[in-house]
Amino acid sequence: MLFDLDLIKKVYAAMPEKVAAARKLTGRPLTLTEKILYAHLFDALPKKEYGRGSDYVDFAPDRVAMQDATAQMALLQFSTAGRDHVAVPSTVHCDHLIQAKIGAKKDLALALETNREVYDFLASTSNKYGIGFWKPGAGIIHQVVLENYAFPGGMMIGTDSHTPNAGGLGMVAIGVGGADAVDVMAGLPWELKMPKVIGVKLTGKMSGWTSSKDIILWVAGQLTVKGGTGAIVEYFGEGADSISATGKGTICNMGAEIGATCSLFAYGNKMNSYLKATGREEVANMADAIKEYLRPDKEVEENPAEYYDQLLELDLNTLEPYLNGPYTPDLATPISKMAEAVEKNGWPEKLEVALIGSCTNSSYEDISRSASIVKDAVSKGIKTKSEFTITPGSEQVRFTIERDGFIKQFEDAGGVVLANACGPCIGQWARHIDDPNRKNTIVTSFNRNFAKRNDGLSSTHAFVASPEIVTALAMAGRISFNPLKDTLKNDKGEDVLLAEPTGFELPPNGFDVEDPGYQAPAKDGSKIEVIVKPDSKRLQLLEPFKPWEGVDLKGLKLLIKAKGKCTTDHISMAGPWLKFRGHLDNISNNMLIGAINYFNEETDSVKNQLTGEYGAVPATARAYKAAGVGSVVVGDENYGEGSSREHAAMEPRHLGVRAIIVRSFARIHETNLKKQGMLALTFANKDDYDKVQEDDTIDILGLTNFASGVQLTVVLHHSDGSSDEVPVNHTYNDTQIEWFKAGGALNVIRKEFAGK
Repeated sequence: MLFDLDLIKKVYAAMPEKVAAARKLTGRPLTLTEKILYAHLFDALPKKEYGRGSDYVDFAPDRVAMQDATAQMALLQFSTAGRDHVAVPSTVHCDHLIQAKIGAKKDLALALETNREVYDFLASTSNKYGIGFWKPGAGIIHQVVLENYAFPGGMMIGTDSHTPNAGGLGMVAIGVGGADAVDVMAGLPWELKMPKVIGVKLTGKMSGWTSSKDIILWVAGQLTVKGGTGAIVEYFGEGADSISATGKGTICNMGAEIGATCSLFAYGNKMNSYLKATGREEVANMADAIKEYLRPDKEVEENPAEYYDQLLELDLNTLEPYLNGPYTPDLATPISKMAEAVEKNGWPEKLEVALIGSCTNSSYEDISRSASIVKDAVSKGIKTKSEFTITPGSEQVRFTIERDGFIKQFEDAGGVVLANACGPCIGQWARHIDDPNRKNTIVTSFNRNFAKRNDGLSSTHAFVASPEIVTALAMAGRISFNPLKDTLKNDKGEDVLLAEPTGFELPPNGFDVEDPGYQAPAKDGSKIEVIVKPDSKRLQLLEPFKPWEGVDLKGLKLLIKAKGKCTTDHISMAGPWLKFRGHLDNISNNMLIGAINYFNEETDSVKNQLTGEYGAVPATARAYKAAGVGSVVVGDENYGEGSSREHAAMEPRHLGVRAIIVRSFARIHETNLKKQGMLALTFANKDDYDKVQEDDTIDILGLTNFASGVQLTVVLHHSDGSSDEVPVNHTYNDTQIEWFKAGGALNVIRKEFAGK
């Protein structure tokens, strides 16, 4: 569908002049990233070029998108901000709360019944404030955005870490926390440190079993889970232009797994075709008219090393399929080495469940290529040897693939089609397994594979691959299978080789859908009443956090020293906890229950310094809070990587944690902590992490002179009477320091609008 035509016209009309001014300011050719960012400044051009990786910049995004799990808290915050209508086009998408259990129809019906209170809240709040509402079953937020809202050269933020999916249509699309969304919906500037730009030059062309997913799996292996932090990844070159728009979306989507701010591709014929196929021919024609402004300058493409902060090069002719994992999305193994890796590492070889779809890989192209493998296998006397599930990305995709016979092909081979929702990708999966403690293996075409991510089981070894490879492995029933050369025995005992996948970038007969699931907001929402029951277990109105007391923080107790990887899934688990995403107190009972305690190697078991007993992390935090004692969380590298969920910042704030001190932060989580009035600090000397002891009482000094670029001091008082003073760094600017002093960014917004 076509939305926001007037907005897009306005963006395109202004872009040539804004890009020309940015070129003059910088005195050099521009990357595509820079063109879009400078065209979306909230204020006028600065007097000198913004420093990449150093200067904070205020931006004016074109739109906001929220999924139902994060939208609850975002809208609860927005409802207290003093605005009666969103200032930019915004949407809510109901995709996270549908649990995969039996199949699409029954799972959706159960979700509608179970989540009625939340859906009614989201729908009525959207209606009241002028927000578009996509009903349960309409599809996954990122696929729906790509089909309806994303446009080349635009800028959006979304309350989900995989918002960068829209980069497949040349849009700077960035995952944020709900408080950031509130800023933009309230008409305020959105602040971001000017990103560095990583260039990825793609040459050649993919063929055979290789797909766009393998590009990002390769990139993840090169850059690791934090290699893209603070940077936008820009793909360019003839190889980039040869990839379909949805294939580009796949790459941008999973860029979140390398910590990138976002990823994007230049505008070209593939994007033009996709826009037209999804009913947006006017946008395609307008983009054609300013094409040079929707691509990096020619000099940049010709001499990329001069203009990008880092450069990777990949010849797609040499790329082979990859499997990444287990337990981390950057452990990249080419398919030719997988059998060897399985034996060497002792990974369970048997594939128990193969899952394709999700926001990363659920396009018509993905489904058609996987269906071709299934059709070929069945014709050769082979059916799935593993459980096999298929998750369409949107109702438009589902309706179209059913019309074209693909769903029947999957079901005939033993596959189960799930609802158009996130499902197993985010832990919304009622998995059927005989022994939850048994080591087992699953392979998905999803984006994230941290421990317990999909099914809540630490015993599950999850690997990520393309839909084509996942489908082939489902036929083999083992992860050591290489479809490029290995044969399978069919029902006649014959050795057969699977044919290379074939498919369609776009449906030959066009997309079709009866009900896309969209509900437009009321023209006048002033009389709409949003009801939150006082005794609700799912929703809770927010109370403002208290402002800083104006003194240094002393006598804080160590709550937990987290060891190793501590993602937002460890800090605030999804799965069954999703039902409490609108109730801060209830969901706070999952705070850090997945983090490993450095001192006993256990999860959800920390020492309460007031009693000397060990107990659950949330209960211990509540005990400190009840006693009027603040607490501190200490973490390792890349703390808070993964999902954008701001609950991972709000829960510690709610339970009395005053500071998070780590070796390094993931971008979104650090920002979320700042927004909620927390102290997000890093050890100036990373080895000082080792000085933190289990019984430490902690002081944080220097807050009365809290200033940008000035270190604070942390004093660790040990139980033996000794102490260590360690310097800590922070990245707070003046505005963010005001958030801390006010008790959170939302308190600043409330005060601003209260005065109008």
